[in-house]
Amino acid sequence: MNKKCQLSEGRMSAEAADRVAAVGNSRPSTPLQTSWFEFLLDGSLLEKHLQKSNPDPAPVQLIIQFLEQASKPSVNEQNQVQPPVDNRRNRTLKLLALKVAAHMRWDLDVLEKGLTIPVLNMLLNELLCVSKVPPGVKHVDLDLSTLPPTTAMAVIIYNRWAIRTIVLSIWLKFVFSSNTKCISHLQLKEQASDSISVLEGALRLKKDFYIHTLRTLDLLAADAAANGETESSTAGLRITADELHCQVHYDLGGIFFQQGCTDQPAYEKAREHFRQTKELLQKLDSTLHVHLDEKRLAGYWNACKALTGAPDPSDSQTTPYDQINSLIRTHNYQALVEAFTKDNITRSLPNHFRRSVLREFLHKVQQGGLDEVCYKLCVCNAVRDALEGEVLSIRFQQLLLKPSKRMVDFMLEVCTRSLEKDRPSETSRRNMANFMKTLCESLEDLSLVFVVSSHKLFMELLKEEERKVLVEQMRKRSATINLSAKPLPSFYDIPASASVNIGQLEQQLILSLEPRRIRQILIELHGMAERPFWRVNSKWEVPPDYINVILGIKDNLTKDLVYILMAKGLHCISIKDFTHARQLFSACLELVTEFSPKLRQVMLNEMLLLEVRAHETMAAEGSRERPPPDLVSRVRGYLEMRIHDLPLRQVVGEECVAFMLNWRENDYLTLQVPQSLVMTNPYIKLGQLLASTCKELPGPKESRRTAKELWEVVVQICSVSVQHKRNSDGRIGLIKHRESTMGILQRNKFITFIKKLREPLVLTTLISLFVRLHSIVRDDIVNEVTAEHLSIWPIQAVDVEAVAVTVKELVSYALTLNPNNQSWLITQADIYFVTNQYSAALHFYLQAGAVCSDFFTKAVPPDVYTDQVLKRMIKCCSMMNCHTQVAVLCQFLREVDYMTAFKALQEQNSHDAMDSYYDYIWDVTILEYLTHIHHNAEIKAIGQTELNASNPEEVLQLAAQKRKKKFLQAMAKLYF
Repeated sequence: MNKKCQLSEGRMSAEAADRVAAVGNSRPSTPLQTSWFEFLLDGSLLEKHLQKSNPDPAPVQLIIQFLEQASKPSVNEQNQVQPPVDNRRNRTLKLLALKVAAHMRWDLDVLEKGLTIPVLNMLLNELLCVSKVPPGVKHVDLDLSTLPPTTAMAVIIYNRWAIRTIVLSIWLKFVFSSNTKCISHLQLKEQASDSISVLEGALRLKKDFYIHTLRTLDLLAADAAANGETESSTAGLRITADELHCQVHYDLGGIFFQQGCTDQPAYEKAREHFRQTKELLQKLDSTLHVHLDEKRLAGYWNACKALTGAPDPSDSQTTPYDQINSLIRTHNYQALVEAFTKDNITRSLPNHFRRSVLREFLHKVQQGGLDEVCYKLCVCNAVRDALEGEVLSIRFQQLLLKPSKRMVDFMLEVCTRSLEKDRPSETSRRNMANFMKTLCESLEDLSLVFVVSSHKLFMELLKEEERKVLVEQMRKRSATINLSAKPLPSFYDIPASASVNIGQLEQQLILSLEPRRIRQILIELHGMAERPFWRVNSKWEVPPDYINVILGIKDNLTKDLVYILMAKGLHCISIKDFTHARQLFSACLELVTEFSPKLRQVMLNEMLLLEVRAHETMAAEGSRERPPPDLVSRVRGYLEMRIHDLPLRQVVGEECVAFMLNWRENDYLTLQVPQSLVMTNPYIKLGQLLASTCKELPGPKESRRTAKELWEVVVQICSVSVQHKRNSDGRIGLIKHRESTMGILQRNKFITFIKKLREPLVLTTLISLFVRLHSIVRDDIVNEVTAEHLSIWPIQAVDVEAVAVTVKELVSYALTLNPNNQSWLITQADIYFVTNQYSAALHFYLQAGAVCSDFFTKAVPPDVYTDQVLKRMIKCCSMMNCHTQVAVLCQFLREVDYMTAFKALQEQNSHDAMDSYYDYIWDVTILEYLTHIHHNAEIKAIGQTELNASNPEEVLQLAAQKRKKKFLQAMAKLYF
């Protein structure tokens, strides 16, 4: 290999210096990692490196490095970014990447785990190229039997990967992009039928195949004129027909299994492919060249049998899974319940399988019917859980809330039959006894309790003493129930019931959301043991601001009750269950009012926060109902409240300010809020500045003063504080702190506050401010981010990283509130554009156009697709090597950019579907140029009468608009 590769001298010297410095270090360290460029300099190094037991870099990392270096764009003398140069250096790097894959025996399992989709796509496209697959010809149109062995094998590997990637997209939905490739699972899905046809054709070939090795790739490199019919075609690694067919059957089975979700007959095809995979696996002496997951194959096989219902001649006997699936398929539900009952004895079905069957029937219940089957399966599963000492499911506990005599009789039948073993273990007997006690304790209807306690199995399993205690508890509970039957006027007027089992009561305490029931349980628990029951559940949490006040309550029962009611109420708010939260907080307020004015005010503050959040949640879900005047008045009262020694949670004030901004209570924030609060509360200060700026925004001059003040506050928040510190050598150094204490808030708290805002004008103002900051800190006039109202902000230097992170978070959050705000979408697209994330940028540019044109059924307004936006879309397509898209977009500009369009159409390495985009070209000059360079291949496009230059202007405009809409819709399908 020629050592005079085109490497940057500066880059080489810098890297070499680093390596020399590292070698000179006397400390024993890990071996130096070999740099990618060393493989260019020494042709024999790669093979030596790959033969190491643990090469560093690992093979997949080498592939990534080689392809990244080979696909780096270049910059011309005019500082314009150009596609990668097709020179010897880059071709050698691509060949090195192929050699590494050849060393890995083209194992797609390993390659897929180590490489991203775009990188692997690039690698396999290079394989197609060096294997001399005819360019411009669809793979489905190739006759594999006439191709040289390595050429056919390259086509098969590529199409195997294509359908495997589609199968993977069930779990990982993706749209990938890179500077060299642009590929989405949508594109692959469109090619799925072709890939399937290619692989089905491969199964008809009975000859052996050959795949490229390091040696054959060297042969190709040595013979630049190799045409695929040289020695390299059959000098590769031999793969027998059975080995290849086994792998292809497995991959086809996977794609057909996925298609079965929407096309039931596809499951039959999948089953047949998996059957042949199994047969070939048994036939092969060695599976060295077959890379498949046999456990997954077994899972696929069982699933196909269940879904198709076809018997397997190779199976000597049906499995329990087969029997259950067969009963479900034939709607033999009585036999299904019987099978579950019998399985409680044999325990051959795993619990997770039994639960999945129950979930399937619960789903059917929602569609109507099968209630009885559901409760019977639920009972069978509960008895199985009880026998194994597992916690009973919530589903079963809910079932016990509305029991019937028939249901209880069935439970007792299942319990009896589940212990029909010749000699059930003592553990099983004790577990069953505990289950029957639980039944008695859980059933409210005493007549049903009597049914259980008088049953033969109950008498056998429970000792006489246990039975007496349980009966006495039931008797006392009966008296309590009678007392509780009358209406209860006050929270304190609830009589305590007799104690049951501490563990049972604690479980009920955890589950209950009814305040009276919580108090009743606590009274019973305190009668049995004197310990802090607020610790029963480690997930019960109250704010640290209140913990000392609550734990300072002297009466232990009251302390437990206040803590638990508040913790449960806060949890309900977090899951947006505001009804239960109100009940719990109201009970807690009633309780603390009797003895603690401080806790009373705490509860009033928390109830205010509850109502604010409830109203904001309704607004976020689409409600436009303004908050009641009473709520607004309470928020004002809280903001102005000053009570000595009262614990206040910062979040309450924060959300009250956000609430006022969201409902445009700007007059209060700007004119009525006391100045003392503005000076002491950072959230009120921010709220006032935002309200003032928004209120005065229409005026070109008036808003500048408040905007300047808001700007200065935000700049301080995003500044870097610098401290001087003496180093160990005595010199003075600087230490930078990202979270500056110079501002009124730390940046992370500022972002948290922003994400509580919903009002579009407030968010637009903040986005505008941060976009302006972002443009200043980047100091990149060409690649500026755009937004509304940029002119009101002054100029000042701030911390780059803080602003970049904040602007991204702010715009992303704003779009979660309104994904159709075209200004925010353009700003988001610009952010991705200036950070070189071109696929994401194009996605948002297209989305901005779609929302203001009814998904491109109308023309996109020119103030949305300005020339700047269109030029950025063009650059995005260019950087992703989608050159035909570039040419089409050049027509959208106010003045058609012929130079860029012509240059794009000359590109040989275009990664979009070129032919399919030619129909969107309406500019006759571009069509004539296209016809010239493709030797009259596009005569059909230019020959359309509506594009005749002599047509009236209206006809030409109509033709252009029609093609614009269709092109943008096609692009949206590709990038959305």
